[in-house]
Amino acid sequence: MAETATASPRWWTPAAWLSPRDLLREPLYRRLWTSVLISSFGGQITMLALPLAAAVLLHATPTQMGWLSAMELAPFVLFSLPAGVWLDRMRKLPVYVAGEGMIALAVGSIPAAWALGWLSMPFLYGVAFLIGSVYVTAGSAAQIVLTQIVPRERLVEAHAKNALAGSIAEVAGPGAAGALIRMVGAPFALLADAVLLVASVLILRGLKIEESPHALVKGAFRAVLVEGMRFVAGHKLLVLLAVLVGSWQLCNHMAMVMQVLFATRELGLDEGQLGLCYIGLGIGTISAGFFGDRLSSRLGVGRCLLLGIFMTGIGWIQLAFAPANRWGVASFVLMLMCFGVGAVLIFINFLALRQSVTPQPLLGRMTSTMRWLILLPAPLGALIGGWLGEHLGLRYALAAGGFAALAVAGVGLVFTHLRDVRQLPQQAH
Repeated sequence: MAETATASPRWWTPAAWLSPRDLLREPLYRRLWTSVLISSFGGQITMLALPLAAAVLLHATPTQMGWLSAMELAPFVLFSLPAGVWLDRMRKLPVYVAGEGMIALAVGSIPAAWALGWLSMPFLYGVAFLIGSVYVTAGSAAQIVLTQIVPRERLVEAHAKNALAGSIAEVAGPGAAGALIRMVGAPFALLADAVLLVASVLILRGLKIEESPHALVKGAFRAVLVEGMRFVAGHKLLVLLAVLVGSWQLCNHMAMVMQVLFATRELGLDEGQLGLCYIGLGIGTISAGFFGDRLSSRLGVGRCLLLGIFMTGIGWIQLAFAPANRWGVASFVLMLMCFGVGAVLIFINFLALRQSVTPQPLLGRMTSTMRWLILLPAPLGALIGGWLGEHLGLRYALAAGGFAALAVAGVGLVFTHLRDVRQLPQQAH
């Protein structure tokens, strides 16, 4: 017998523990959120295993670590603009699903290469380039799928909840990933990520999203490409966001490429200890995932984004001056917490702002153009960080990224109108 609307909810149903307007009450969004959660757990393994395989097994230099990061970022520079045109001509969900599957194959190739004696830095460069290439299209498609499920006025909340899914993985994932890596080795731990990505694919295949044929863009490739670029270039808010977040990405990759080397070589942490430290990242992101949308409502979306940039800079600076002892380990955890909070505050507001001002037919080209613009400086940042780490010391790369991030936040607060953007702009039509 069907349950009536007035029946008491069972404890395991969303109605039993969610507020009346919570997005997770919506079955379609809840299924997407579950996929994000599972994929994020797998991502925690790759986040530790890939650089550890390079640093510990292959004894990579700081410069090689910079190149590894740059190879994952290079596809955004090379392919983002044409990928945006292609994406606006395609249904988005199948692209998203195929991308998750291809990443599973890419990370699964690393243990196979290790077992066969083929694993080398050039092999890891190739895997990183392939993963980056998939993210160019599938990552953009994932962002657009969210707008097909969630009303635009609730995008900050939706991005915050997606960040919360990632945060849950970041709390539980690093410790488990570190233990798994220590038990079976970094290459074979990546098999677990591949399995989780396959599970994510199976969940995503069950989503029912109607994408009307008239929403798919037709016309000459070059004309459609130029239309998307002109839209971004002609929108002052999008240009400002691209400049500020792109500058932050330069700072981020200057500091980020040195984090694993600093932890293993300066602080002497092993795989398990490093994994436990990364729980600090999860604590930071889960806090921002819970309170990020409310903080945006109180401070305004523009100021909240700038606060995120400021917090990441503070985290890198204090680590650069930390001693190489247990206080240094505490400083490393604090840096990860600052980064977790800051990155969530940056991206839940950045993504919601850019999506709120873009008409549906332009979402693919806008997303790819913006990703191209903000990640264009990132490979340079990774190479600068690698050069600073090898020739001056790991701490110099961390300090340079931190002080530069503070400068970006200061310029955004004092010299731009972003501080006055308190709410999402009116929905584009």
